[in-house]
Amino acid sequence: MLEKEMVLKAVDIGGASIPYLSYDGHGPTIVFLHATGFLPWLWHPIARQLKGSYRIIAPYFCDHRATDPEKGGFNWLLLAQDLKKFCESMNITSPYMVGHSMGGAIMSIACGRFGLDVKKLLLIEPIFLPRQIYKMQMRVEDHPLAGKSINRRNFWKDADEAKTYLKSKQLFQTWDDEMLDLYLEYGMMPSVDGGLELACHPRREASLFMGSMGYDPWPVLAGIKCPVLVLEGEHTENKGFIDQEKAARAFAHGKYQQVKDAGHLIPMEKPRETAEIIRGFFEE
Repeated sequence: MLEKEMVLKAVDIGGASIPYLSYDGHGPTIVFLHATGFLPWLWHPIARQLKGSYRIIAPYFCDHRATDPEKGGFNWLLLAQDLKKFCESMNITSPYMVGHSMGGAIMSIACGRFGLDVKKLLLIEPIFLPRQIYKMQMRVEDHPLAGKSINRRNFWKDADEAKTYLKSKQLFQTWDDEMLDLYLEYGMMPSVDGGLELACHPRREASLFMGSMGYDPWPVLAGIKCPVLVLEGEHTENKGFIDQEKAARAFAHGKYQQVKDAGHLIPMEKPRETAEIIRGFFEE
């Protein structure tokens, strides 16, 4: 079972405690950071293919600080500071890093703005918004993602009902079967009403989405000197809004790669291929 392959721990970074998954390994460290509203357990099918050759650490960024979506949410600049403090508290020096969506942006800010030293960065569909967005003031209900997430359904009577619901949603229909099972097991928790609810509450997810507008990362990307690989899904919903090829060019040593037959959620859709890309990039 999953619990035999990894260990759930937590580390105090000073004023906050961050949970994380840990996989023992004899090689260098890889830090994985998940997308908005998701969770570190979804890295498991990928980590399983890499563990042994690497020590793998996957923190959980959802509710380690009090935030309010109506008051700007969870600023990603603060999350980037927390990531650096997390690495310092764990004595992680010069790791490899893999970040998906929100995770990719936070890693980039931690490196470019706060000087986090990283050997290589692999960014899967990082959220680098068009620069004019960072100058806007927006209410939760007007934000295209926060407005949806704060009203997300958050109760199911049991796992069967939750799975039927998820499989009816387009977002989950292309997921790998094991990934969907992991999301059901770890992305949901017992509700006080006796059923299941989301582990990352809809208000917390909305806070994270709102926090994406709090800091413009584009000016600091050029200062990141390590090799960077930016992955984009061929059928991503973000195409035309987020320019991943431009993002790759913004780094001193960046390159771009498209993942065929994938959308924004590349790790959930293609875990085996994702692991192969990670290994190839880090070992080349």
